[in-house]
Amino acid sequence: MASVLDLIGETPLVEVTRIDRGPCRLFLKLESANPSGSIKDRPARAMIEAAEAAGWLKPGGTIVEATAGNTGLGLALVGGRKGYSTLLVVPDKMAREKILHARALGAEVVLTRSDVGKGHPDYYQDLAERLARETSGGFFVNQFANPANPAAHEATTGPEILRQMDGDVDAVVVGVGSGGTLTGIGRFMRRTSPKTAMILADPAGSILAPLVETGQMVQAGSWAVEGIGEDFVPPNADLALVSQAYEIPDPESFAAARELLRTEGIFAGSSSGTLLAAALKYCRAQDTPKRVVSLVCDSGAKYLSKVFNDAFLAQEGWTGGEKHGTVGDVVVNRVSEGTAVMVRPQDNLRTVFARMRSADISQLPVVDDAGHVVGLIDESDVLAALLTDEQGFERPVSDVMTTRLETIPAHAPIADLVPLFRKDYIAIVMDRGEFLGIATRLDLINYFRIMRR
Repeated sequence: MASVLDLIGETPLVEVTRIDRGPCRLFLKLESANPSGSIKDRPARAMIEAAEAAGWLKPGGTIVEATAGNTGLGLALVGGRKGYSTLLVVPDKMAREKILHARALGAEVVLTRSDVGKGHPDYYQDLAERLARETSGGFFVNQFANPANPAAHEATTGPEILRQMDGDVDAVVVGVGSGGTLTGIGRFMRRTSPKTAMILADPAGSILAPLVETGQMVQAGSWAVEGIGEDFVPPNADLALVSQAYEIPDPESFAAARELLRTEGIFAGSSSGTLLAAALKYCRAQDTPKRVVSLVCDSGAKYLSKVFNDAFLAQEGWTGGEKHGTVGDVVVNRVSEGTAVMVRPQDNLRTVFARMRSADISQLPVVDDAGHVVGLIDESDVLAALLTDEQGFERPVSDVMTTRLETIPAHAPIADLVPLFRKDYIAIVMDRGEFLGIATRLDLINYFRIMRR
């Protein structure tokens, strides 16, 4: 191999065997095996090389792109190897693992709003295009309309699938972010394997599946899955290639990705969960055996803080069952589910700080060895101890914790939390005499976000 770029493509294909697939055989192409960990390495290399050939990207130039993360990682990988700078505009809902990965590759990352649409100055594509104009030697990649994007999949991904499947493929299940994968594979299959149906997997909230199924342009919603789903039809997305489309809600996508790891040992991200869920629906709906291929678009390592984080699922309201309008609904990190972060009275403040930092929280319940809540400690308690004692980090929690506790039953109405919060208390929530967890103002705000979305 001449360089890491020669490792792009020729990814393995594996069969799903431990999940119910109906009468069909289901195969997954592990695009997570590409150097930056995603399918986007393919078009990233193709778009950069096309820009070089056309003279749009010159030595010392800067690659600028709007990205959900993976295309940016591919561009940073390829661009860095070729000596270019990379500037990425990323919506603020994206997993921090991808942002940290991009920065580690040397890319400059500009975070922008994820709650605005095309035409707004803060919309990630509009902002990236403007920054490219303002950057000397800047080249706006524009994966959504760049013809080298689908061409990469038509030249590599499609042929690899057909060859690995011994020329026999009944359906390929893909998502649409920029449209390159759908269009590239779809064009190749239409030309070489006309029987192969292209199936669209789309997050609920995206406009694409409803458009395919009804012909109607609906109002875009919101979704947590990253990398696929759109609020407009990308120029690169040839939806005429799609035979059938499935809308997959976020909880189902996340659950499918987790099941894939648990049952098949395949570590995949949120968009792969959407594709798997749709592929399984398609397979189970068939009356005759078919050979179906889908993609592991990227690695689950990019989503440890989301897809594989029980606390994140709870914060999204996807666990804990039906809501009853009671205080128990507000508690995100529960002792009974093993997600509560706690300290013991004998622990020192160094332990407190480490747990606060790793969980990104500012207060902890103090629980004794018998499981009783005996205090609370927050960041102000730790800071006060450090300001008055040079050995503050070694002090035990029992020295500085607050013992003034306000308990509230889990079955109490949510409105009963408000008087406690007005007094600057943190609520200790009890369920039939057992400590359930704590409830904070932020937890209550999150509850209202879930209920009103």
